[in-house]
Parts: sequence; C-alpha cells; structure tokens
Amino acid sequence: MEKEEKKLQKQRVKEEKKIESQTRKQKKKEERKLQKEKERKRRGMDIRWDKLDNTAHLFPVIAGESMSNVYRISVTLNEEVQREPLQQALDMVLPKFDGFNLRLRQGIFWYYFEENGKPAPRVREENTYPCQYIVQNKNNSYLFRVTYYGCRINLEVFHVLTDGMGGTNFLKELTYQYLRLVHPELREKLGDHLSSDTSLNREDSFLRNYKHSHAKGYKTQKAYLLRGERLRKGEFGVMHGYMNIPQLKKVCHSYGVSINEYLVSAFVWSVFLECMHGIPGRRPIRVAVPVNLRPYFNSVTTKNFFTMVSAEFGPTKEDYTFAEVVEIVKDSLRSQITKEHLEELFSYNVSNEKLLIARAVPLVLKNLAIRYVYTSAALANTSTVTNIGNQVIREEYQPYVKMFYAFLAMSKGQNLKGTICSYQDTLVFSFSSVLRDTSVQRGFFRRLAEDGIDVEIESNGVYYE
Repeated sequence: MEKEEKKLQKQRVKEEKKIESQTRKQKKKEERKLQKEKERKRRGMDIRWDKLDNTAHLFPVIAGESMSNVYRISVTLNEEVQREPLQQALDMVLPKFDGFNLRLRQGIFWYYFEENGKPAPRVREENTYPCQYIVQNKNNSYLFRVTYYGCRINLEVFHVLTDGMGGTNFLKELTYQYLRLVHPELREKLGDHLSSDTSLNREDSFLRNYKHSHAKGYKTQKAYLLRGERLRKGEFGVMHGYMNIPQLKKVCHSYGVSINEYLVSAFVWSVFLECMHGIPGRRPIRVAVPVNLRPYFNSVTTKNFFTMVSAEFGPTKEDYTFAEVVEIVKDSLRSQITKEHLEELFSYNVSNEKLLIARAVPLVLKNLAIRYVYTSAALANTSTVTNIGNQVIREEYQPYVKMFYAFLAMSKGQNLKGTICSYQDTLVFSFSSVLRDTSVQRGFFRRLAEDGIDVEIESNGVYYE
C-alpha cells in the first residue's frame, strides 16, 4: 500500500509539473501575442471590428450597476475545479472565438465591437454575488468573466455579446479544454481541436432574415409588477428546483402542453395566488418568453438571435383552476410562436435601425430614444422565463459532467425571473431575485408537487441569513 501511495504521489507531482510547464508556455505565448498587438497598433495596422446585432444595440444603453444585463451559465463537474488549468483552458480557447475576443467601443452614431488583443481575463474563485455589472477596464476590456466554486465553472456574459445559445457554445468548449488538461488521457485521445458541432459563425441573422417593415407586435400596456421588500444592496437570491424529465413529461402530457408551456403556466399561477391572492386585477400577469430564432431560420450564428413573445393571463374572476390557466397560457404562446409572427416581431425592430434618419442621428440622442422605448416595453411584463434548452455534450466528457444551469440578472420592473435548463434526464428551473419574499418560488414548486412532480430545491443561502 505504501509503495502504491508513493507511486501515485509521484504521478501527481509529475502531472502538476507538466501543467505548470504548459501554463508558463501559454503565458509566454500570450505575452508574445500582446507584443505583436502593440506593434500592430504602433504601425497603424487595421484591427478587426464588428457591428452589433439588432438586439445588442439595447444593452450598452441600459446597462449599469443596478441593471447589469449579465446572465450566468454554469456547469457542475463531478470533481473539484482547479484554477490554473481553468485559466490555461481559457487562454487556449478564447483566441479561437472571435465573438468573445472583443471589446466594446462607442462611435459617433453607434456602439461597435473591436478586436481585443489583451490577455484573457483572470479566472477567479467566486466570492461575490452573481451577475454583477462587468466593468470593462477592470476586466482586460472583455465583456465576460469566468469564475469557479467547488465543482462548478461559471460563465457570466454581458448580453451585448451573445444570447444563451452563444454562451453555452463557448462554455462547453471551455469545459472540454479544461477536462483535457486535467485528464491527459482525454487530450491524448481527442487532441485540442474544437468540437465539430461548435459554431464560430458571426452572421447577423436579424439582417439576413429581415423582411420589409411590419407593424409593431409588442405589448406596451403596463402589466402587474412584483414588488416588496428587497434584499440588501448587492445581494442576489438564487433558487434551483431539480426535477426528473420523464416524470415532468408525463404531467405535461396530461395537460396537453409542452414542458415550457407547463412551467410558464405554473409561474403565472403562483403569481396569481401568492401575490394577487386569487383576486381579479386591473393589470394582466404577462410573462416575457424569449424564443430562440435559429431553428426557424436555419441559423447557427453566435450573435444574439432571439425575440420575445408574452404569455398573458388577465384574471377576470376568482375561481380559476390551474387547468384553466394552463389552457390560457398555452393559447397565448401558441398564437405567437409561428415563423410568420416571429419574423414580424424582429423585422419591426430591424426596420427602425435601417431608417436613414435614425442612422444619421448621433448616438447620444439615439440612447435617449432607446431608453424611453425600453422602459415602456419593460413595464409591460411582470417577469421573464427563458429556456436555454437541453444541453448535449460529447460522449467522452459525459462521465465528468453532472449538470448545467443558468439564470438571469434583474431588469427594470422585473425583480424575479426564471430560467429553464436541462441535461440528460434532469431539468432545473432556476429563480433569480432581488426580493426578500420567496412566496412565488414556494407557490411554484408547491404547484409542481401537487401534480406529483418530485422537486429537489437548492439555494445560494441568501434567504437564510
């Protein structure tokens, strides 16, 4: 036994030295890259730049400390995360992703992206609340951050870069590279190439699929808003509910709805009972539901490519059953989620961007108009529930990966949001909130339990302090 332990110890030391050596080489490589970048600038050579997509124009205008527009996607491994290999993995992967190797610049008429030649941002162990505003000049000018805690790797992204699909695209490759570094047998077998199903496409799919101007399709009437005592400044509450997908599907089938429709309905039902106390109200409960447009328009872009529809429930009586609410939400969503209607929604937005008079307006004036339009639209929704889909990873890495989940930062008028994410046979519904009261979360999970769904609940502890 003693000999075996010594042998294992030697092997660990050898592997650690190998990783340290690789890290030193990578740092030298990055230093050379930075030196070349400085030389390019000195000689006045062109630096790659890129336009923001139609949705991205909004985020730099409204983002700040109180509304960061940062979302988080995390992967939980079956082993503790090591900082140095994770940093090395980021250093190796980032140069391959033009869509993340960017900084944000402010022009006279528009914001724009410019290639960022600085070293990758530093990977840090998580020690603050999630989804905080990303200050570019404190983050090597990058618009994302990578942290870790225990067995978890966190990717936080400023929405101007990409949506949830683009974020998971990057996180998976970062995770693959990390696992190859800490498990050399994977690296020997698979090499350090990007996976064949990883997209690097940077097409503006809004512009490619735009049809001539349509009428506005968004609701602007004010919705019922969730209010109440807030958590202390800077605090951010997170609550996850893990459930078995086959069990969930069985319940959804009994109502004749999809998983997305059922969970949005449970969210609406909880707000109606817990906040409105089952009493008819003047304003409707309206939940914004982002729709990934890629499957509808044959796109693999890593830029933002989504639009919003709204699940609307206007309570006009007191004795609704949950089945009635499910039917109302289902009809509301299905009437909007058609290719033709989705095309109308984003084409209206693109048509405003393409107006010659709008293009000639200085950015400072555009920003005023964008803030006004955003405020009207934001207050028209009670909350947002987004589904980033089922996460599929390569078979070779599956033994090392336990779970994925995601959640959103708060926005104007929306103090509680929900995010759906699934991996293999487990789905997690994640609440993010700045409200101290958790009655909506409790009502939501209670509704699922009443339908026979077993839910395992986990939180970040902020509610127990």
